[in-house]
Amino acid sequence: MSMVPKRAAKKYSTTLLALVVVCLTVALVLYPEEGYRAGLSGMKLFWEAVFPSLLPFLILAELLLGMGVVHGVGVLLEPLMRLLFGVPGVGAFSLSLGVAAGYPMNAVVTGKFRKNKLVSRVEGERLLAVSNAADPLFLIGAIAVGMFHSPQLGFLIALAHYGAALLVGMLFKYHGVKEERDFPRAERENVNILRRAYREMVRARQKDNRPLGKLLGDAVNDSIKTSLMILGFIMFFAVLLKLLTNVGVIALLGVPLQGLFSVLGFDASLVQPFLSGLFEVDLGTAQTAAVHAPLLAKVILVSFLVGWAGLSVHAQVASLLVGTDLRMGPYMVSRILHAVFAAILALLFWNMGWGQQAAPAMANLMPVLNTAASSGQHWGLAAVLLKNWFLLFGGVIFISLAVHFFRSVRLVAWKAKKKPRF
Repeated sequence: MSMVPKRAAKKYSTTLLALVVVCLTVALVLYPEEGYRAGLSGMKLFWEAVFPSLLPFLILAELLLGMGVVHGVGVLLEPLMRLLFGVPGVGAFSLSLGVAAGYPMNAVVTGKFRKNKLVSRVEGERLLAVSNAADPLFLIGAIAVGMFHSPQLGFLIALAHYGAALLVGMLFKYHGVKEERDFPRAERENVNILRRAYREMVRARQKDNRPLGKLLGDAVNDSIKTSLMILGFIMFFAVLLKLLTNVGVIALLGVPLQGLFSVLGFDASLVQPFLSGLFEVDLGTAQTAAVHAPLLAKVILVSFLVGWAGLSVHAQVASLLVGTDLRMGPYMVSRILHAVFAAILALLFWNMGWGQQAAPAMANLMPVLNTAASSGQHWGLAAVLLKNWFLLFGGVIFISLAVHFFRSVRLVAWKAKKKPRF
């Protein structure tokens, strides 16, 4: 009897989806020029910003996995990642590469980890929650400098964004605790952690066993395929948003939001950019920055949209997780939490005065940021951020080793205390 309602629900959902697709096709026929321009703008965004920044990291991730580096460094980072987020040490690669290259790099790496059984399903979902973040180049270079023309805001937005990601990750540490019994952890060898990391790297490399030429060719081939898939999603959602705007769907959706925005004290002109950002974060943030509204409201809204990431990114993540058992439900919950936390933190940091003056950490970036904004070239900024990222990653390894050493000392002291005396 229970199968009948399920079949009926599936039948109605299929009919509704087919109707929506037909309506979108008719809209594209009625507005061919607008659809063409929207698709062209999406392609331009991909080739100028997404592709150059994403492809090197995609290839790098493939090579690091094939060479066993991820496995070895994962052993070194195990103490810190378990302590903070309840994930294995390899999760640090998903987190760091996701931050360095932006979304959806984290889904690429996490999906590969799950397929290679380096993480359990619960651990993979935790990784998706904490590592789905925008890259610093987008937050500081594109949004703060390019859209708001204010490097000071870059520090505020970035701090709110990554602070919210940290909060979400620590909260999701308790996600699926009961399910972890299905994926028992391997017993730790009683060996020095550095030696254990080296052994794990050699073991992983021998298991892969692909020659360097074959490994590099596969890395480039798989990365190009993934990049082209991301291009398709960006173009599709750019066209979809344009069509929904032309047929009046976006304006219709904005009617109930106007009352909500008035209650929150936001200008009604921010409704349209907000709806655009729900679909595509780049378009939403650009429209928000261009609207004549109080700066605080725009900063809060941009922080919310960047934390949410947009339906376009969510669709990319869903496609990248095909072939795994990672669920989208926890991921969507984490996006909502990230957006809300980022908006709240942005408001708090603004009230602390960080929106009116640049933080000392931004002082050495000011010349590079101003040059990038005036010339449109972001490679200088990318080099500075990449160097800082390497320093940060080295610091994280040092902290993880310190945590391991502290735990080892405590364990030795506890055993000595329990040892019977004669």
